[in-house]
Amino acid sequence: MGLSLIVDIQKKLGSFQLQVQFDTQQQPLALLGASGCGKSLTLKCIAGILKPDAGRIVLNGVTVFDSAAKIDLPPQRRQVGYLFQHYALFPHMSVLQNIAVAVKDHSRRRQVSAQLMERFQLSTVADLRPEQISGGQQQRCALARILAAEPQAILLDEPLSALDSYLRFQLEADLAGFLSQFPGPVVWVTHDQGEARRNCPRVCVLDQGHSQEVQTMDSLVRAPKTEAAARLCGWENFADAQAEGAFVRLPQWGLLLKCSAPFPQDAHRVGIRAGALRLAPAAGGENVFSCFVVQQIRDLSLRTLLLRPEGAPRTAPLLRGDFKKELFPGEVPDRLLVSIPPDALLPL
Repeated sequence: MGLSLIVDIQKKLGSFQLQVQFDTQQQPLALLGASGCGKSLTLKCIAGILKPDAGRIVLNGVTVFDSAAKIDLPPQRRQVGYLFQHYALFPHMSVLQNIAVAVKDHSRRRQVSAQLMERFQLSTVADLRPEQISGGQQQRCALARILAAEPQAILLDEPLSALDSYLRFQLEADLAGFLSQFPGPVVWVTHDQGEARRNCPRVCVLDQGHSQEVQTMDSLVRAPKTEAAARLCGWENFADAQAEGAFVRLPQWGLLLKCSAPFPQDAHRVGIRAGALRLAPAAGGENVFSCFVVQQIRDLSLRTLLLRPEGAPRTAPLLRGDFKKELFPGEVPDRLLVSIPPDALLPL
């Protein structure tokens, strides 16, 4: 069996049920999901911090957890490097001490620590404590400490979430470069599909504790199969849907729209990107309908409009449309004609 992490576990915490299944194979895998969906819980189960109720975890051919066989290796024997959101550096130790403490072979501590300090450009801050160095230096120190322990796998729990936006680009590039040289399994937890797409060829979406089928990032972004996946990939509008041959009826908005292909009978929701909406020159065209402008949000290059299709009740969800600001040289009117291209309707 090659280098891979196989996870098939269940864990109940109160009313929350975690049920996750994936295989990293030999590429970094993104665990993508909204806050509270179970991503961090999954990492803690893999690392041995939490014990699943049932299932198996196999790392590089070695079973580290198996409820049926009563195998449950402690964290220190799993050889898993875990990068926490806020790095979890020891505040009372210097940068050098934080790294050295992870080296298992005491006779090599000085040598390994020095090598890692140089590799991660930390030599000049060796004697400083975590609170005295920058966020980027803290991240590099945490990564150096992980490598010092010679892990078989690396788990990243939203590694960029603790950073200011101006730091993220460079540190993401540094992290990607580091991971490209790591031979073992990598699991990258995030709620940002752009971050996942840039760094992981494959993805497993988590929704309310349940994992979906592992797929390539390209296939997920191109055609997400569930509403949870679509939300993560940038679809902003969702509504109940009823298939009517080549058309789909959206009863919440009182719309009947033509599709580019017959709407699947087993799909009961539809997703529409905000950027797919178009201003229509006249009534009567394909998928053209009138809307009231309920609210507008001005950005540097966009006008985001929250619309209520004419005839829709006030309790209906608003339809979001993102339009180039050049389309509205003056004030946005109270009422607009808009259209939705048939190929912009995503069955869910």
